[in-house]
Amino acid sequence: MDLFLNFPLTAAITAIIFAQVIKVPIGLILTKEFKPSLAFSSGGMPSSHSAAVTALTTGVGILEGVTSIMFAISFVFSIITMYDATGVRRHAGEQAVALNKLIKDFQYFIDGAKDWNKKEEYEKRQELKEILGHQPIEVFFGGLSGVGIALLLFQMY
Repeated sequence: MDLFLNFPLTAAITAIIFAQVIKVPIGLILTKEFKPSLAFSSGGMPSSHSAAVTALTTGVGILEGVTSIMFAISFVFSIITMYDATGVRRHAGEQAVALNKLIKDFQYFIDGAKDWNKKEEYEKRQELKEILGHQPIEVFFGGLSGVGIALLLFQMY
């Protein structure tokens, strides 16, 4: 169980769990709907990717120092991950929204053109996942969560 003695790893995993679990009460406050499935979904506030990489980087910085090679590697990894969360993944989610709308519109056209005998299959069709990435504010608060959790855990370590 020496794995749990690795402080940066413990901080990163704790930050992921915190960020995923906190999505449920945040969702409840914002939408007035209790959705436990938010804890297992991608996207949303805060970004668990950002929380994880900033907790990892903070942990490495605390133990190895901010001038160490490991901190530099972790820092660059964090920046790339957070950029990707707000860029590529978010845009993929926006494209999924457009594709889902096209699919619904096409289906509406088909339904109107002829009798649709396979309505049950159509209703069971799964839509593309639209919430893949994060808004910049979600990444910011995910990063802030990661730093805070790493600093808090280090005090308890």
